[in-house]
Amino acid sequence: MARILITSAIPYINGIKHLGNLVGSQLPADLFARYHRARGDEVMFICATDEHGTPAELAAAKAGKPIAEFCAEMHGVQADIADQFGLSFDHFGRSSSPQNRALTQHFAGRLADAGLIEEVNEKQVYSNADGRFLPDRYIEGTCPNCGYDKARGDQCENCTKQLDPTDLIDPRSAISGSSDLEVRETKHLYLRQSKLKDELDTWINSKSDWPILTTSIAKKWLHDGDGLQDRGITRDLDWGVPVKRGNADWPGMEGKVFYVWFDAPIEYIAATKEWADAKGLDDEAWQRWWRTDKGAEDVRYLQFMGKDNVPFHTLSFPATILGSGEPWKLVDYIKSFNYLNYDGGQFSTSQGRGIFMDQALDILPADYWRWWLLSHAPENSDSEFTWENFQTSVNKDLADVLGNFVSRVTKFCRSKFGEVVPEGGTYGPAETALIDTLTQGLKTYQDCMDRMEVRKASTALRAIWVAGNEYLQAAAPWAVFKEDPDTAAAQIRLSLNLIRFYAVLSAPFIPTASAKMLSAINTLDMEWPTDVAAALEALPAGHEFAVPDVLFAKISDEDRETWQARFSGVRD
Repeated sequence: MARILITSAIPYINGIKHLGNLVGSQLPADLFARYHRARGDEVMFICATDEHGTPAELAAAKAGKPIAEFCAEMHGVQADIADQFGLSFDHFGRSSSPQNRALTQHFAGRLADAGLIEEVNEKQVYSNADGRFLPDRYIEGTCPNCGYDKARGDQCENCTKQLDPTDLIDPRSAISGSSDLEVRETKHLYLRQSKLKDELDTWINSKSDWPILTTSIAKKWLHDGDGLQDRGITRDLDWGVPVKRGNADWPGMEGKVFYVWFDAPIEYIAATKEWADAKGLDDEAWQRWWRTDKGAEDVRYLQFMGKDNVPFHTLSFPATILGSGEPWKLVDYIKSFNYLNYDGGQFSTSQGRGIFMDQALDILPADYWRWWLLSHAPENSDSEFTWENFQTSVNKDLADVLGNFVSRVTKFCRSKFGEVVPEGGTYGPAETALIDTLTQGLKTYQDCMDRMEVRKASTALRAIWVAGNEYLQAAAPWAVFKEDPDTAAAQIRLSLNLIRFYAVLSAPFIPTASAKMLSAINTLDMEWPTDVAAALEALPAGHEFAVPDVLFAKISDEDRETWQARFSGVRD
Protein backbone atom coordinates (compact mmCIF):
# COMPACT_ATOMS: atom_id res chain seq x y z
CA MET A 1 0.00 0.00 0.00
CA ALA A 2 1.42 3.35 -1.06
CA ARG A 3 0.94 6.60 0.83
CA ILE A 4 -0.24 9.40 -1.46
CA LEU A 5 -0.46 13.07 -0.47
CA ILE A 6 -2.52 15.16 -2.89
CA THR A 7 -2.99 18.92 -2.83
CA SER A 8 -5.06 21.01 -5.17
CA ALA A 9 -4.35 24.69 -5.81
CA ILE A 10 -6.50 26.46 -3.26
CA PRO A 11 -9.36 28.55 -4.68
CA TYR A 12 -9.56 32.23 -3.89
CA ILE A 13 -12.24 33.31 -1.44
CA ASN A 14 -13.69 36.21 -3.42
CA GLY A 15 -16.41 34.28 -5.22
CA ILE A 16 -17.74 31.04 -6.63
CA LYS A 17 -15.38 29.51 -9.17
CA HIS A 18 -16.15 28.76 -12.81
CA LEU A 19 -15.68 25.43 -14.55
CA GLY A 20 -12.29 26.46 -15.91
CA ASN A 21 -11.02 26.84 -12.34
CA LEU A 22 -12.52 23.48 -11.42
CA VAL A 23 -10.88 21.44 -14.18
CA GLY A 24 -7.53 23.19 -13.68
CA SER A 25 -6.92 21.82 -10.19
CA GLN A 26 -9.58 20.43 -7.84
CA LEU A 27 -11.36 18.02 -10.17
CA PRO A 28 -8.34 16.13 -11.56
CA ALA A 29 -6.90 16.03 -8.04
CA ASP A 30 -10.12 14.36 -6.88
CA LEU A 31 -9.96 11.91 -9.79
CA PHE A 32 -6.59 10.62 -8.65
CA ALA A 33 -7.44 10.71 -4.95
CA ARG A 34 -10.41 8.45 -5.68
CA TYR A 35 -8.34 6.21 -7.94
CA HIS A 36 -5.60 5.67 -5.38
CA ARG A 37 -8.10 4.98 -2.62
CA ALA A 38 -9.79 2.43 -4.90
CA ARG A 39 -6.44 0.73 -5.46
CA GLY A 40 -5.98 0.39 -1.70
CA ASP A 41 -3.51 3.23 -1.15
CA GLU A 42 -3.57 5.48 1.90
CA VAL A 43 -4.53 8.95 0.65
CA MET A 44 -4.49 12.41 2.21
CA PHE A 45 -6.30 14.88 -0.09
CA ILE A 46 -6.00 18.48 1.07
CA CYS A 47 -7.48 21.74 -0.16
CA ALA A 48 -8.56 25.05 1.41
CA THR A 49 -9.77 28.53 0.67
CA ASP A 50 -7.19 31.24 0.01
CA GLU A 51 -8.50 34.11 2.14
CA HIS A 52 -5.92 36.90 2.31
CA GLY A 53 -4.99 39.79 0.05
CA THR A 54 -6.59 42.86 -1.50
CA PRO A 55 -9.22 41.01 -3.61
CA ALA A 56 -10.66 39.49 -0.44
CA GLU A 57 -10.90 42.90 1.21
CA LEU A 58 -12.59 44.40 -1.84
CA ALA A 59 -15.05 41.51 -2.20
CA ALA A 60 -16.02 41.88 1.46
CA ALA A 61 -16.46 45.63 1.07
CA LYS A 62 -18.64 45.10 -2.00
CA ALA A 63 -20.76 42.63 -0.02
CA GLY A 64 -21.03 45.13 2.83
CA LYS A 65 -19.64 42.67 5.38
CA PRO A 66 -16.66 42.57 7.74
CA ILE A 67 -13.93 40.63 6.01
CA ALA A 68 -13.71 37.86 8.61
CA GLU A 69 -17.46 37.29 8.35
CA PHE A 70 -17.34 37.37 4.55
CA CYS A 71 -14.51 34.82 4.40
CA ALA A 72 -16.23 32.47 6.83
CA GLU A 73 -19.44 32.65 4.81
CA MET A 74 -17.69 32.09 1.47
CA HIS A 75 -15.68 29.20 2.86
CA GLY A 76 -18.96 27.53 3.72
CA VAL A 77 -20.34 28.22 0.25
CA GLN A 78 -17.26 26.85 -1.52
CA ALA A 79 -17.14 23.79 0.74
CA ASP A 80 -20.80 23.01 0.01
CA ILE A 81 -20.38 23.35 -3.76
CA ALA A 82 -17.24 21.21 -3.66
CA ASP A 83 -19.19 18.55 -1.81
CA GLN A 84 -21.97 18.66 -4.40
CA PHE A 85 -19.36 18.12 -7.12
CA GLY A 86 -18.14 15.04 -5.28
CA LEU A 87 -14.73 16.48 -4.39
CA SER A 88 -13.55 14.03 -1.76
CA PHE A 89 -11.22 16.20 0.32
CA ASP A 90 -9.98 14.72 3.55
CA HIS A 91 -9.97 18.29 4.77
CA PHE A 92 -11.01 21.61 3.23
CA GLY A 93 -9.23 24.20 5.31
CA ARG A 94 -8.80 27.96 5.54
CA SER A 95 -5.63 29.98 5.04
CA SER A 96 -6.85 32.33 7.79
CA SER A 97 -6.68 29.51 10.35
CA PRO A 98 -4.60 29.80 13.53
CA GLN A 99 -2.59 26.82 12.31
CA ASN A 100 -1.57 28.62 9.11
CA ARG A 101 -0.79 31.81 10.99
CA ALA A 102 1.58 29.96 13.31
CA LEU A 103 3.27 27.97 10.53
CA THR A 104 3.71 31.02 8.27
CA GLN A 105 5.35 32.96 11.08
CA HIS A 106 7.48 29.92 11.89
CA PHE A 107 8.77 29.65 8.31
CA ALA A 108 9.49 33.38 8.20
CA GLY A 109 11.58 33.08 11.34
CA ARG A 110 13.53 30.12 9.98
CA LEU A 111 14.21 31.92 6.69
CA ALA A 112 15.33 35.04 8.52
CA ASP A 113 17.68 33.01 10.72
CA ALA A 114 19.16 31.50 7.53
CA GLY A 115 19.84 34.96 6.09
CA LEU A 116 17.25 34.48 3.35
CA ILE A 117 15.03 37.45 4.16
CA GLU A 118 16.06 41.01 3.44
CA GLU A 119 14.43 44.29 4.49
CA VAL A 120 14.01 46.54 1.45
CA ASN A 121 12.93 50.17 1.26
CA GLU A 122 10.85 50.59 -1.86
CA LYS A 123 8.50 53.07 -3.43
CA GLN A 124 4.87 52.18 -3.93
CA VAL A 125 1.81 53.99 -5.17
CA TYR A 126 -0.46 55.33 -2.43
CA SER A 127 -4.06 56.35 -3.12
CA ASN A 128 -5.14 59.28 -0.99
CA ALA A 129 -8.78 58.67 -1.87
CA ASP A 130 -8.62 55.05 -0.77
CA GLY A 131 -6.28 55.69 2.14
CA ARG A 132 -4.04 52.75 1.25
CA PHE A 133 -1.09 51.53 -0.75
CA LEU A 134 -2.25 49.93 -3.96
CA PRO A 135 -0.97 46.59 -5.21
CA ASP A 136 0.26 46.90 -8.79
CA ARG A 137 -2.79 45.13 -10.24
CA TYR A 138 -5.10 47.70 -8.61
CA ILE A 139 -3.60 50.58 -10.54
CA GLU A 140 -4.99 51.18 -14.02
CA GLY A 141 -3.97 53.49 -16.79
CA THR A 142 -2.98 53.71 -20.43
CA CYS A 143 -0.30 51.34 -21.64
CA PRO A 144 2.73 53.24 -22.98
CA ASN A 145 3.40 50.39 -25.40
CA CYS A 146 0.04 49.84 -27.15
CA GLY A 147 -2.25 52.59 -25.86
CA TYR A 148 -4.74 50.22 -24.19
CA ASP A 149 -6.58 52.36 -21.62
CA LYS A 150 -7.22 49.64 -19.02
CA ALA A 151 -3.71 48.32 -18.55
CA ARG A 152 -2.83 47.21 -15.02
CA GLY A 153 0.21 48.29 -13.08
CA ASP A 154 1.80 44.86 -13.41
CA GLN A 155 0.96 43.97 -17.01
CA CYS A 156 -1.02 45.12 -20.02
CA GLU A 157 -3.44 42.30 -20.82
CA ASN A 158 -3.83 43.66 -24.34
CA CYS A 159 -0.19 43.48 -25.48
CA THR A 160 1.09 41.40 -22.49
CA LYS A 161 3.99 43.82 -21.80
CA GLN A 162 5.26 43.68 -18.22
CA LEU A 163 4.84 47.07 -16.57
CA ASP A 164 5.53 49.01 -13.40
CA PRO A 165 2.79 51.31 -12.06
CA THR A 166 4.94 54.34 -12.80
CA ASP A 167 5.02 53.35 -16.50
CA LEU A 168 1.28 53.95 -16.91
CA ILE A 169 -0.07 57.08 -18.53
CA ASP A 170 -2.81 58.78 -16.49
CA PRO A 171 -2.79 56.17 -13.71
CA ARG A 172 -5.82 55.79 -11.45
CA SER A 173 -7.01 53.58 -8.63
CA ALA A 174 -8.88 50.53 -9.88
CA ILE A 175 -10.76 50.57 -6.56
CA SER A 176 -12.13 54.11 -6.49
CA GLY A 177 -11.17 55.45 -9.91
CA SER A 178 -9.33 58.31 -8.25
CA SER A 179 -6.22 59.73 -9.90
CA ASP A 180 -5.11 61.33 -6.61
CA LEU A 181 -2.09 59.06 -6.35
CA GLU A 182 1.39 59.60 -5.03
CA VAL A 183 4.53 57.57 -4.62
CA ARG A 184 5.50 56.87 -1.03
CA GLU A 185 8.37 54.98 0.51
CA THR A 186 7.61 51.85 2.52
CA LYS A 187 9.66 48.96 3.91
CA HIS A 188 9.01 45.33 3.00
CA LEU A 189 10.55 41.91 3.46
CA TYR A 190 11.94 40.05 0.45
CA LEU A 191 12.59 36.33 0.18
CA ARG A 192 16.05 35.99 -1.33
CA GLN A 193 15.10 33.32 -3.82
CA SER A 194 18.13 34.11 -5.97
CA LYS A 195 20.42 32.60 -3.31
CA LEU A 196 18.61 29.28 -3.78
CA LYS A 197 18.65 29.32 -7.58
CA ASP A 198 21.26 26.57 -8.04
CA GLU A 199 19.60 24.31 -5.47
CA LEU A 200 16.20 24.82 -7.12
CA ASP A 201 17.67 24.24 -10.57
CA THR A 202 19.23 20.94 -9.48
CA TRP A 203 15.98 19.83 -7.87
CA ILE A 204 13.87 20.69 -10.94
CA ASN A 205 16.33 18.97 -13.28
CA SER A 206 15.96 15.80 -11.21
CA LYS A 207 12.24 15.65 -12.07
CA SER A 208 12.54 14.02 -15.47
CA ASP A 209 8.97 12.70 -15.34
CA TRP A 210 7.27 16.08 -14.84
CA PRO A 211 4.98 17.37 -17.60
CA ILE A 212 6.73 19.56 -20.15
CA LEU A 213 4.32 22.38 -19.27
CA THR A 214 5.49 22.34 -15.65
CA THR A 215 9.24 22.21 -16.26
CA SER A 216 9.21 24.69 -19.13
CA ILE A 217 7.49 27.33 -16.99
CA ALA A 218 9.81 26.71 -14.05
CA LYS A 219 12.96 26.91 -16.17
CA LYS A 220 11.74 30.05 -17.91
CA TRP A 221 11.44 31.80 -14.56
CA LEU A 222 14.83 30.44 -13.49
CA HIS A 223 16.86 31.35 -16.56
CA ASP A 224 15.14 33.89 -18.83
CA GLY A 225 16.08 37.54 -18.56
CA ASP A 226 17.76 38.28 -15.26
CA GLY A 227 16.83 34.87 -13.87
CA LEU A 228 15.15 34.09 -10.58
CA GLN A 229 14.37 37.28 -8.71
CA ASP A 230 13.98 37.93 -5.01
CA ARG A 231 10.32 38.39 -4.14
CA GLY A 232 8.46 40.62 -1.72
CA ILE A 233 6.60 38.60 0.92
CA THR A 234 4.87 41.38 2.85
CA ARG A 235 2.15 43.94 2.12
CA ASP A 236 0.65 47.04 3.69
CA LEU A 237 -2.76 45.55 4.40
CA ASP A 238 -4.99 45.06 7.42
CA TRP A 239 -6.13 41.51 6.61
CA GLY A 240 -3.64 38.66 6.64
CA VAL A 241 -1.03 36.89 8.73
CA PRO A 242 0.72 39.53 10.88
CA VAL A 243 4.44 39.78 10.22
CA LYS A 244 6.35 38.05 13.00
CA ARG A 245 9.66 36.28 13.26
CA GLY A 246 8.39 33.03 14.72
CA ASN A 247 6.75 34.07 17.97
CA ALA A 248 8.67 37.34 18.19
CA ASP A 249 7.71 40.76 16.91
CA TRP A 250 9.57 42.05 13.86
CA PRO A 251 10.74 45.64 14.48
CA GLY A 252 9.77 47.96 11.65
CA MET A 253 7.14 45.55 10.32
CA GLU A 254 4.32 46.60 12.62
CA GLY A 255 0.93 46.74 10.89
CA LYS A 256 2.10 44.71 7.91
CA VAL A 257 1.01 41.23 6.85
CA PHE A 258 2.61 38.47 4.85
CA TYR A 259 1.87 38.49 1.15
CA VAL A 260 -0.86 36.03 0.20
CA TRP A 261 1.48 34.06 -2.07
CA PHE A 262 3.82 33.43 0.84
CA ASP A 263 1.22 32.11 3.26
CA ALA A 264 -1.17 30.37 0.81
CA PRO A 265 1.03 27.34 -0.10
CA ILE A 266 1.98 26.90 3.56
CA GLU A 267 -1.74 26.30 4.13
CA TYR A 268 -1.32 22.87 2.52
CA ILE A 269 0.69 21.87 5.57
CA ALA A 270 -1.48 23.86 7.96
CA ALA A 271 -4.70 22.34 6.59
CA THR A 272 -3.33 18.88 7.34
CA LYS A 273 -2.72 20.03 10.90
CA GLU A 274 -6.28 21.44 10.91
CA TRP A 275 -7.48 17.95 9.93
CA ALA A 276 -5.54 16.34 12.77
CA ASP A 277 -6.67 18.93 15.31
CA ALA A 278 -10.32 18.53 14.27
CA LYS A 279 -10.05 14.79 14.90
CA GLY A 280 -8.27 15.21 18.20
CA LEU A 281 -5.09 13.56 16.88
CA ASP A 282 -1.56 14.37 17.96
CA ASP A 283 1.05 16.19 15.89
CA GLU A 284 2.51 12.97 14.56
CA ALA A 285 -0.73 12.32 12.66
CA TRP A 286 -0.11 15.27 10.33
CA GLN A 287 3.67 15.38 10.52
CA ARG A 288 3.90 11.86 9.08
CA TRP A 289 2.60 13.39 5.84
CA TRP A 290 4.91 16.40 5.81
CA ARG A 291 8.14 15.82 7.73
CA THR A 292 10.66 13.36 6.41
CA ASP A 293 11.96 12.79 9.95
CA LYS A 294 8.45 11.66 10.95
CA GLY A 295 7.73 9.18 8.16
CA ALA A 296 7.03 11.40 5.14
CA GLU A 297 10.03 10.00 3.28
CA ASP A 298 7.66 7.21 2.21
CA VAL A 299 4.99 9.62 0.92
CA ARG A 300 4.46 10.38 -2.76
CA TYR A 301 3.32 14.00 -2.94
CA LEU A 302 1.26 15.10 -5.96
CA GLN A 303 0.18 18.70 -6.69
CA PHE A 304 -2.51 19.78 -9.18
CA MET A 305 -2.81 23.31 -10.55
CA GLY A 306 -3.35 25.60 -13.50
CA LYS A 307 -0.27 26.83 -15.34
CA ASP A 308 -0.50 30.30 -13.80
CA ASN A 309 0.29 28.78 -10.39
CA VAL A 310 3.33 26.79 -11.54
CA PRO A 311 6.03 29.41 -10.76
CA PHE A 312 4.94 29.65 -7.14
CA HIS A 313 4.84 25.87 -6.66
CA THR A 314 8.07 25.05 -8.50
CA LEU A 315 10.11 27.97 -7.15
CA SER A 316 8.69 30.14 -4.37
CA PHE A 317 7.13 27.47 -2.15
CA PRO A 318 10.08 25.07 -2.60
CA ALA A 319 12.39 28.01 -1.77
CA THR A 320 10.47 28.44 1.49
CA ILE A 321 10.74 24.73 2.25
CA LEU A 322 14.42 24.39 1.31
CA GLY A 323 15.40 27.67 2.91
CA SER A 324 13.90 26.69 6.25
CA GLY A 325 16.59 24.06 6.68
CA GLU A 326 14.00 21.71 8.15
CA PRO A 327 13.03 18.23 6.88
CA TRP A 328 9.76 19.15 5.16
CA LYS A 329 8.42 17.06 2.28
CA LEU A 330 8.96 18.52 -1.20
CA VAL A 331 6.54 17.76 -4.01
CA ASP A 332 7.30 14.70 -6.13
CA TYR A 333 5.07 15.45 -9.13
CA ILE A 334 3.30 18.60 -10.30
CA LYS A 335 0.42 18.04 -12.70
CA SER A 336 -0.23 21.36 -14.37
CA PHE A 337 -3.00 22.29 -16.78
CA ASN A 338 -3.50 24.80 -19.54
CA TYR A 339 -6.66 26.91 -19.74
CA LEU A 340 -10.19 25.86 -20.53
CA ASN A 341 -11.77 28.52 -22.71
CA TYR A 342 -15.47 29.14 -23.08
CA ASP A 343 -17.44 29.01 -26.34
CA GLY A 344 -15.13 31.12 -28.51
CA GLY A 345 -13.71 33.29 -25.72
CA GLN A 346 -12.48 33.08 -22.17
CA PHE A 347 -14.12 32.24 -18.89
CA SER A 348 -14.17 35.48 -16.91
CA THR A 349 -14.91 35.78 -13.21
CA SER A 350 -14.98 39.58 -13.40
CA GLN A 351 -17.35 39.65 -16.39
CA GLY A 352 -19.37 36.62 -15.33
CA ARG A 353 -18.78 34.98 -18.69
CA GLY A 354 -19.16 31.20 -18.77
CA ILE A 355 -20.60 28.70 -16.33
CA PHE A 356 -19.93 28.89 -12.63
CA MET A 357 -19.98 25.84 -10.41
CA ASP A 358 -23.26 26.65 -8.67
CA GLN A 359 -24.99 27.40 -11.97
CA ALA A 360 -23.75 24.15 -13.50
CA LEU A 361 -25.31 22.18 -10.65
CA ASP A 362 -28.61 24.00 -11.14
CA ILE A 363 -28.75 22.62 -14.69
CA LEU A 364 -27.45 19.06 -14.43
CA PRO A 365 -26.02 16.69 -11.82
CA ALA A 366 -22.30 16.81 -11.12
CA ASP A 367 -21.36 13.65 -13.04
CA TYR A 368 -22.38 15.19 -16.37
CA TRP A 369 -19.86 17.98 -15.77
CA ARG A 370 -17.20 15.77 -14.24
CA TRP A 371 -17.18 13.49 -17.27
CA TRP A 372 -17.01 16.24 -19.86
CA LEU A 373 -14.41 18.30 -18.02
CA LEU A 374 -12.09 15.38 -17.32
CA SER A 375 -12.45 13.84 -20.77
CA HIS A 376 -11.56 17.25 -22.26
CA ALA A 377 -8.99 18.31 -19.67
CA PRO A 378 -6.57 20.96 -21.05
CA GLU A 379 -3.41 18.91 -20.52
CA ASN A 380 -1.23 19.51 -23.57
CA SER A 381 -2.84 22.71 -24.81
CA ASP A 382 -5.75 25.00 -24.05
CA SER A 383 -9.13 23.40 -24.69
CA GLU A 384 -12.55 24.91 -25.25
CA PHE A 385 -15.97 24.28 -23.83
CA THR A 386 -18.74 24.50 -26.40
CA TRP A 387 -22.35 23.58 -25.78
CA GLU A 388 -22.45 21.48 -28.93
CA ASN A 389 -19.48 19.41 -27.80
CA PHE A 390 -20.90 19.06 -24.29
CA GLN A 391 -24.24 17.86 -25.67
CA THR A 392 -22.55 15.35 -27.98
CA SER A 393 -20.30 13.96 -25.27
CA VAL A 394 -23.09 13.55 -22.73
CA ASN A 395 -25.48 11.98 -25.22
CA LYS A 396 -23.00 9.62 -26.86
CA ASP A 397 -20.69 8.65 -23.98
CA LEU A 398 -22.92 8.73 -20.93
CA ALA A 399 -26.43 8.16 -22.26
CA ASP A 400 -25.89 5.98 -25.36
CA VAL A 401 -22.92 3.90 -24.21
CA LEU A 402 -22.95 3.52 -20.42
CA GLY A 403 -26.53 4.38 -19.51
CA ASN A 404 -28.06 2.44 -22.36
CA PHE A 405 -26.08 -0.69 -21.49
CA VAL A 406 -27.27 -0.65 -17.89
CA SER A 407 -30.87 -0.05 -18.92
CA ARG A 408 -30.99 -2.73 -21.62
CA VAL A 409 -29.43 -5.44 -19.47
CA THR A 410 -31.49 -4.89 -16.33
CA LYS A 411 -34.80 -4.41 -18.14
CA PHE A 412 -34.34 -7.47 -20.35
CA CYS A 413 -33.38 -9.61 -17.37
CA ARG A 414 -36.42 -8.46 -15.43
CA SER A 415 -38.73 -9.29 -18.32
CA LYS A 416 -37.34 -12.79 -18.91
CA PHE A 417 -35.75 -13.98 -15.67
CA GLY A 418 -37.04 -11.63 -12.98
CA GLU A 419 -34.95 -9.28 -10.86
CA VAL A 420 -32.29 -11.85 -10.02
CA VAL A 421 -29.04 -12.87 -11.68
CA PRO A 422 -30.13 -15.82 -13.84
CA GLU A 423 -28.59 -19.28 -13.62
CA GLY A 424 -27.89 -21.68 -16.44
CA GLY A 425 -25.56 -21.86 -19.40
CA THR A 426 -21.79 -21.41 -19.53
CA TYR A 427 -19.46 -18.84 -20.98
CA GLY A 428 -18.27 -19.56 -24.51
CA PRO A 429 -15.77 -18.15 -27.02
CA ALA A 430 -17.49 -14.74 -27.23
CA GLU A 431 -17.30 -14.31 -23.47
CA THR A 432 -13.67 -15.45 -23.39
CA ALA A 433 -12.82 -12.93 -26.11
CA LEU A 434 -14.58 -10.17 -24.16
CA ILE A 435 -12.63 -11.04 -21.01
CA ASP A 436 -9.38 -10.82 -23.00
CA THR A 437 -10.41 -7.44 -24.41
CA LEU A 438 -11.38 -6.13 -20.97
CA THR A 439 -8.17 -7.43 -19.41
CA GLN A 440 -6.12 -5.43 -21.90
CA GLY A 441 -8.48 -2.47 -21.53
CA LEU A 442 -8.09 -2.51 -17.75
CA LYS A 443 -4.31 -2.52 -18.09
CA THR A 444 -4.43 0.43 -20.48
CA TYR A 445 -6.77 2.32 -18.16
CA GLN A 446 -4.58 1.71 -15.12
CA ASP A 447 -1.41 2.65 -17.01
CA CYS A 448 -2.98 5.97 -18.04
CA MET A 449 -4.14 6.67 -14.51
CA ASP A 450 -0.75 5.75 -13.05
CA ARG A 451 0.87 8.21 -15.47
CA MET A 452 -1.79 10.81 -14.58
CA GLU A 453 -2.88 11.18 -18.22
CA VAL A 454 -6.44 12.32 -17.67
CA ARG A 455 -7.80 12.43 -21.20
CA LYS A 456 -6.18 9.15 -22.21
CA ALA A 457 -7.61 7.53 -19.09
CA SER A 458 -11.12 8.72 -20.00
CA THR A 459 -10.67 7.32 -23.53
CA ALA A 460 -9.54 3.98 -22.09
CA LEU A 461 -12.52 3.87 -19.72
CA ARG A 462 -14.95 4.65 -22.53
CA ALA A 463 -13.40 1.86 -24.60
CA ILE A 464 -14.18 -0.55 -21.76
CA TRP A 465 -17.80 0.61 -21.78
CA VAL A 466 -17.94 0.23 -25.57
CA ALA A 467 -16.58 -3.33 -25.41
CA GLY A 468 -19.55 -4.39 -23.28
CA ASN A 469 -22.01 -2.75 -25.63
CA GLU A 470 -20.48 -4.42 -28.65
CA TYR A 471 -20.58 -7.77 -26.89
CA LEU A 472 -24.23 -7.31 -25.93
CA GLN A 473 -25.21 -6.27 -29.45
CA ALA A 474 -23.41 -9.23 -31.02
CA ALA A 475 -24.63 -11.74 -28.44
CA ALA A 476 -28.25 -10.54 -28.83
CA PRO A 477 -29.68 -12.41 -25.82
CA TRP A 478 -33.18 -11.16 -26.73
CA ALA A 479 -32.97 -13.25 -29.90
CA VAL A 480 -31.05 -16.18 -28.37
CA PHE A 481 -33.62 -16.51 -25.58
CA LYS A 482 -36.28 -17.77 -27.98
CA GLU A 483 -34.28 -20.89 -28.88
CA ASP A 484 -31.69 -21.23 -26.09
CA PRO A 485 -32.71 -19.58 -22.78
CA ASP A 486 -29.73 -21.08 -20.91
CA THR A 487 -27.22 -19.38 -23.21
CA ALA A 488 -29.17 -16.13 -22.93
CA ALA A 489 -29.04 -16.50 -19.14
CA ALA A 490 -25.24 -16.84 -19.21
CA GLN A 491 -24.97 -13.76 -21.45
CA ILE A 492 -27.14 -11.70 -19.11
CA ARG A 493 -25.34 -13.01 -16.01
CA LEU A 494 -22.06 -11.79 -17.46
CA SER A 495 -23.63 -8.47 -18.45
CA LEU A 496 -25.01 -7.85 -14.96
CA ASN A 497 -21.54 -8.49 -13.60
CA LEU A 498 -20.25 -6.02 -16.16
CA ILE A 499 -22.42 -3.35 -14.52
CA ARG A 500 -20.60 -3.89 -11.24
CA PHE A 501 -17.26 -3.92 -13.10
CA TYR A 502 -18.15 -0.62 -14.77
CA ALA A 503 -19.29 0.92 -11.50
CA VAL A 504 -15.98 0.19 -9.79
CA LEU A 505 -13.79 1.41 -12.65
CA SER A 506 -15.92 4.49 -13.32
CA ALA A 507 -16.15 5.71 -9.73
CA PRO A 508 -13.15 8.09 -9.94
CA PHE A 509 -14.77 9.88 -12.91
CA ILE A 510 -18.49 9.65 -12.12
CA PRO A 511 -18.90 8.69 -8.46
CA THR A 512 -22.65 9.35 -8.14
CA ALA A 513 -23.58 7.26 -11.18
CA SER A 514 -21.22 4.56 -9.95
CA ALA A 515 -23.01 4.49 -6.59
CA LYS A 516 -26.37 4.25 -8.38
CA MET A 517 -25.16 1.27 -10.42
CA LEU A 518 -23.91 -0.52 -7.33
CA SER A 519 -27.16 0.22 -5.51
CA ALA A 520 -29.22 -1.13 -8.40
CA ILE A 521 -27.32 -4.41 -8.49
CA ASN A 522 -27.56 -4.61 -4.70
CA THR A 523 -23.89 -4.66 -3.71
CA LEU A 524 -21.46 -2.45 -1.82
CA ASP A 525 -18.48 -4.39 -3.13
CA MET A 526 -16.03 -1.82 -4.51
CA GLU A 527 -12.96 -4.06 -4.65
CA TRP A 528 -10.74 -3.04 -7.57
CA PRO A 529 -10.49 -5.91 -10.08
CA THR A 530 -7.19 -7.72 -10.47
CA ASP A 531 -8.67 -10.65 -12.41
CA VAL A 532 -11.32 -9.72 -14.96
CA ALA A 533 -12.67 -13.25 -15.28
CA ALA A 534 -13.18 -13.46 -11.52
CA ALA A 535 -14.71 -9.99 -11.44
CA LEU A 536 -17.32 -11.08 -13.99
CA GLU A 537 -18.48 -13.84 -11.67
CA ALA A 538 -18.69 -11.67 -8.55
CA LEU A 539 -22.51 -11.64 -8.60
CA PRO A 540 -23.72 -15.25 -8.36
CA ALA A 541 -26.90 -16.72 -9.82
CA GLY A 542 -29.84 -15.84 -7.62
CA HIS A 543 -28.42 -12.49 -6.53
CA GLU A 544 -31.21 -9.92 -6.48
CA PHE A 545 -31.07 -6.55 -8.22
CA ALA A 546 -33.38 -3.68 -9.19
CA VAL A 547 -33.83 -1.85 -12.46
CA PRO A 548 -32.39 1.64 -11.85
CA ASP A 549 -33.81 4.94 -12.97
CA VAL A 550 -32.24 6.47 -16.08
CA LEU A 551 -28.57 7.09 -15.29
CA PHE A 552 -28.08 9.91 -17.77
CA ALA A 553 -30.77 11.84 -19.59
CA LYS A 554 -29.98 13.12 -23.05
CA ILE A 555 -29.56 16.85 -23.64
CA SER A 556 -32.06 18.16 -26.16
CA ASP A 557 -31.28 20.78 -28.79
CA GLU A 558 -33.75 23.10 -27.07
CA ASP A 559 -31.97 22.82 -23.73
CA ARG A 560 -28.61 23.36 -25.36
CA GLU A 561 -29.75 26.52 -27.10
CA THR A 562 -31.36 27.87 -23.93
CA TRP A 563 -28.23 27.34 -21.85
CA GLN A 564 -25.96 28.73 -24.53
CA ALA A 565 -27.94 31.97 -24.57
CA ARG A 566 -28.19 32.13 -20.79
CA PHE A 567 -24.44 31.93 -20.14
CA SER A 568 -23.16 34.21 -22.88
CA GLY A 569 -23.61 37.38 -20.85
CA VAL A 570 -22.82 38.77 -17.45
CA ARG A 571 -23.52 36.80 -14.29
CA ASP A 572 -26.23 38.32 -12.10
